[in-house]
Amino acid sequence: MILQSLYELYGRLKNEPEYQIIEPGYSIQKVSFKVVIKPNGELFDIQDIRQIEGKKKISVQKKMLGNGKPPGSGINPCFLWDNSTYMLGYKKDDQKPERTYKSFEAFRDLHLKFKDKINIDDFKAICNFLENWNPQMVCDDEGNLKYKILDETGFGVFQVLGKTQFVHEDPKMVNCFFENFQNKNDKGIIGQCLISGEITNIAKLQPKIKGINGGQVEQNIVSFNAKAYESYAKEQSFNAPVSKDAAFKYGVALNSLLNGPMSHKHRFSLGDSTVAFWTDKPSPVENIFAQFASDGITALNKEVQDETLRQSILAFLKGIRNGSEVNRNLEEENTKFFLLALSPNAARTSVRFFHKSTVKDLFDKLNQHFSDIKIEQCFKEGKSKNPDPEFPAFWQLLRQTARDSKEIPPLLSAPLLKAVLMGHLYPQGLYSAVIRRLRCGDKINYLKASIIKGYLIRNIKWEVSMSLDKTRKEPAYLLGRLFATLEKTQADALGDVGAGFRERYYSSASATPAAVFPRILRTHQHHLAKLKGGQKVNREKLLQEIIGSLDDFSKHLNLNQQGLFAIGYYHQNLDFYTKNEDKDN
Repeated sequence: MILQSLYELYGRLKNEPEYQIIEPGYSIQKVSFKVVIKPNGELFDIQDIRQIEGKKKISVQKKMLGNGKPPGSGINPCFLWDNSTYMLGYKKDDQKPERTYKSFEAFRDLHLKFKDKINIDDFKAICNFLENWNPQMVCDDEGNLKYKILDETGFGVFQVLGKTQFVHEDPKMVNCFFENFQNKNDKGIIGQCLISGEITNIAKLQPKIKGINGGQVEQNIVSFNAKAYESYAKEQSFNAPVSKDAAFKYGVALNSLLNGPMSHKHRFSLGDSTVAFWTDKPSPVENIFAQFASDGITALNKEVQDETLRQSILAFLKGIRNGSEVNRNLEEENTKFFLLALSPNAARTSVRFFHKSTVKDLFDKLNQHFSDIKIEQCFKEGKSKNPDPEFPAFWQLLRQTARDSKEIPPLLSAPLLKAVLMGHLYPQGLYSAVIRRLRCGDKINYLKASIIKGYLIRNIKWEVSMSLDKTRKEPAYLLGRLFATLEKTQADALGDVGAGFRERYYSSASATPAAVFPRILRTHQHHLAKLKGGQKVNREKLLQEIIGSLDDFSKHLNLNQQGLFAIGYYHQNLDFYTKNEDKDN
């Protein structure tokens, strides 16, 4: 289903010029230099064609003939383009000069083989150049390199002096390539393609995928790299028969999402996963979702100059708040969307998660997710320069599970996506990690409280209010409120005393209340005595209200009850800093 969806996506993207989708038989390569020759085949110059961006020179992406140069494929020359090793017989800091010369010979022989078949003047000039070229000619009489660009990475192309286009771009040359070269190499095993269903040539090797964070430069999404994975005497990708045409198309489509000129619309990172997102037809949702998933509401709050985009953003937020009541600006409700999460692996790319649904379902699930985790904010918009996000990004939630971003459990990202986009239960590991961080001394902030609330509502089926609920009588919730009250009283009485009340007592108070609360209640009387007037009276009333609802201090709170303890603490602590008029609202 994954490959078929990507195969169908190719048909859509090739009709949208901004994606720069190539046709079968081509590949996109980074070109750094051009070999300019005279019409008779003499070398005129070797020139740097990289573009300057800021302080760097960037190779130019060009559409080249052929399906690329897979790494580790032995001596494999390309037609009318290649690196300096093949085109000129030169390699920087060459440790194997014999292999370099064999590579040049292979490149030269490939072109000379077609010298009599291709009757094009520019091609004959290249053949004359290759016949007379000596790799030592790149250096002067003293052995110094004359063309510094050859020490840089990137591929080269040919250009005839006086022409504006490169030789491989000549329409006549393209036709000759497919007639005399490409089709000659189109032989192989015939079989039924699992994607298209056609009886045709089956690809022996699947396309390389680029742009996956943390992985190798290129990886396969389908591969068989050991005999143990093969069956029925079939080798490599013949075990999963996909036609050459289908393999090319799904590879181009996925690479376009991950590494193409429009990849900013289609990819985002989550934990160790690289996530690709797309719809079956152009949609404003496609322009916004990846940015929203990556940056949350902060990315959408930035000043937007494009009025159309601004309206799309507003419609997107309305869709999240209202669920299935999708605004007309977001296209039809039955527009399909796809999400694919990939992670690096030693042998091949790991598929963490694949989901296919509709835009209507997407908004319903996002609405449910943000409703489940919604809780009163500590820092509200309009009253803080850095307000708590109404719609936190996925990575912001994952970040609450670890002391450092590098320590985030790698297997949490896919279950979190499933929970949000499919309405599944939130991962147990996400909740447990947050509770563990609280017991290690982390502050109970807005995001941690949101995760705990969402877990208790969706997984445990408990009702949890957004703000302080004075009618709630569960011991765990009351104990959390009591702990916040004792902490606030000490802070009001003594001010900053270094090692805080929470840091010393929270872990044991949230797990074994009976062993801690009697002791800290005794010290509370000393703190309460230092308060004056109405503050002291109000604090005593609050304390009596909470303790009066408790039959006793629980000997032990399980993991779910510890979450409710944290919610009670968060609600009560926030209530201390909320003005009366805001409470009424």
